[in-house]
Amino acid sequence: MEGLYNFFEFSGFLNFTAGHGIMILIGLVFLFLAIKYNYEPLLLIPIGFGVLIGNIPFLQDADLQLGIYEEGSVLNLLYQGVVKGIYPPLIFLGIGAMTDFSTLISSPRLMLLGAAAQVGIFLTFLGAIYLGFNMSEAGAIGIIGGADGPTAIFLSSKLANGLNGNLNLIGPIAIAAYSYMALVPVIQPPIMRLLTTKKERVIRMKPPRAVSKTEKILFPIIGLLLTGFISPGALPLLGMLFFGNLLKESMVTNRLAETARNSLIDIVTILLGLTVGASTQADVFLTSQSMLIFLLGAISFMIATAGGIMFAKVMNIFTKADNKINPLIGAAGVSAIPDSARVVQHEGLKADPTNHLLMHAMAPNVAGVIGSAVAAGILMSFLM
Repeated sequence: MEGLYNFFEFSGFLNFTAGHGIMILIGLVFLFLAIKYNYEPLLLIPIGFGVLIGNIPFLQDADLQLGIYEEGSVLNLLYQGVVKGIYPPLIFLGIGAMTDFSTLISSPRLMLLGAAAQVGIFLTFLGAIYLGFNMSEAGAIGIIGGADGPTAIFLSSKLANGLNGNLNLIGPIAIAAYSYMALVPVIQPPIMRLLTTKKERVIRMKPPRAVSKTEKILFPIIGLLLTGFISPGALPLLGMLFFGNLLKESMVTNRLAETARNSLIDIVTILLGLTVGASTQADVFLTSQSMLIFLLGAISFMIATAGGIMFAKVMNIFTKADNKINPLIGAAGVSAIPDSARVVQHEGLKADPTNHLLMHAMAPNVAGVIGSAVAAGILMSFLM
């Protein structure tokens, strides 16, 4: 009987709470959206399954060391890649190795759309302060507006990591950022249609010019020097992004580029998604602060989308008639790459089945990746 009692005491049934049930349900919803509707399955399946792992209740015992927050446990060791900001730069290395910056090089003015979309970050930063978060926590929350999961995790690991009197908001911020990235096809189209006219949605843009190999090689070098001096705090992200791109464009390190954009990024994505999901234990995640973060994240993402679109419309005021920008591509200024660019392509084809905007949209899309990293570095320089 004593053995049976010990077994029951250590089982998940005795320690189960309503909070665990809610979080398990959320994890199942993530899995459903990923498998049924193909919403960012590479992200939502690891995160959703991680939520299930993190919310199977167990008796807290120093000898067991099961939970992700128990020092010395396997999950805790893997989670250090999130806490110490190791995984995000490795993700950026893979992104750089798979990204073609040709469209941005061909039309540098479109970089302004990526910069304009970052307005959501700074407005949400102010909103978070208004709602009672301190400066560091507000900075970490604001970056959700960039729709860039790795950058959000990197910044929250520095500013909202539970140290120096700050709340540990890594889990809620990461889940919010990746959730809104997955919901890009749901959130952005209504905003795009609301802020543009039928006439604007059918604007045809000039085909991008051909970019030379020399330009492609020089871009990551010059890009690193410019952005690095502006925002040194973002060097771990920007350095790896441009390094990965140089591996790709130099054409002499194909093996390294192939590893970075395939095996490496896949491994890191698995570890990142699983541990972030497992960090959402009910007693840590189900708080009023988490709910506010999700609300602010949604507002931030919508403001960023609108900011890119409206700035494109402003640019058209000062642009010749034969060189107008289709305002739809401004929505791609958020750095949910390449999903927001695909949404732009889809909306453009709905307005005109012969008007292909994907390549044009990739310019503000990759600019948004750079812009969100620069914004994170600027926030770090002010707040750390």
